[in-house]
Amino acid sequence: MNRVEISFQDISAPLWADALEAFCLKALGALEIGDWELSVLLCGRETIKELNCRYRGIDQPTDVLSFELGVESPENGGRYLPGDIIISLDNLRENSIYFRIPEDEELRRLLVHGILHLKGMDHKTNEQNEPMLVLQEEILKKLEGNRILPEKTQNGRGEW
Repeated sequence: MNRVEISFQDISAPLWADALEAFCLKALGALEIGDWELSVLLCGRETIKELNCRYRGIDQPTDVLSFELGVESPENGGRYLPGDIIISLDNLRENSIYFRIPEDEELRRLLVHGILHLKGMDHKTNEQNEPMLVLQEEILKKLEGNRILPEKTQNGRGEW
């Protein structure tokens, strides 16, 4: 059975954290992954910029980072610790505006993208025919009805 640990830095815990955990578990199931202990950190622009600079040498914010650990944890009953996914909610919002898609769709895409990187997949470009990106879209299609963010708020956007 998979487990998901969600944490927050520079932001308050959103009301939809449980839905995010549930989506991650469904994504892992759709990929036929078992016994993972996945870590997801939601943060603001400054945290992800600092991490991107420190670990990738790129002094700018990004939307998602994946840090692969890939070890079994004897103290956790032999569970697999794939690593960490870090998502900037600020950059997620900007992406949703830029790509003209709902914030919920972008959040789901970033989560699946991060999971695939932790699974050992990679892509050289962002072209739609990249095998990792093809699989990403297949998984998102399978999980189409599984929302994370609330449908609407007064301003028509997902509630943070």
